[in-house]
Amino acid sequence: MVEKADEMKAILLKLKEEAFEEIGKAVRSGSEKSNDEPSGDIYDQASNERDRELLLLLGDREREKIRNIDEALARLEEGEYGICEDCEEEIPLGRLKAMPFARLCVKCKADLEKLQAQTKRFEEDRVYREIAAGEEEDA
Repeated sequence: MVEKADEMKAILLKLKEEAFEEIGKAVRSGSEKSNDEPSGDIYDQASNERDRELLLLLGDREREKIRNIDEALARLEEGEYGICEDCEEEIPLGRLKAMPFARLCVKCKADLEKLQAQTKRFEEDRVYREIAAGEEEDA
């Protein structure tokens, strides 16, 4: 068990380092491209704005990844790492190697995603019914 914990800690720390490197690259890339004066035509400006937004999105994803890694490292220190937060069964090592900051086993994650998909469909149906009801009132 100690060997598994050491191996997973090393993997998590490596992922964290890679995430910080990605953020650093994005910051450097963004600062090289950014200047206060717009350059080029409107299409170039739109392309530059899209690139800037993609860099910001990448940074958000990397920060979220780092937060998840930090939480996994804390669970590792507390002896709770590798235990599914839903069913409290041990998460298989293969899943942890594929997704080192996983909080749920495959079955519980699939159940959660199925529930989220159903909820999303229900919400979309509700919105469509509200739109249709609003159109009927306008007629």
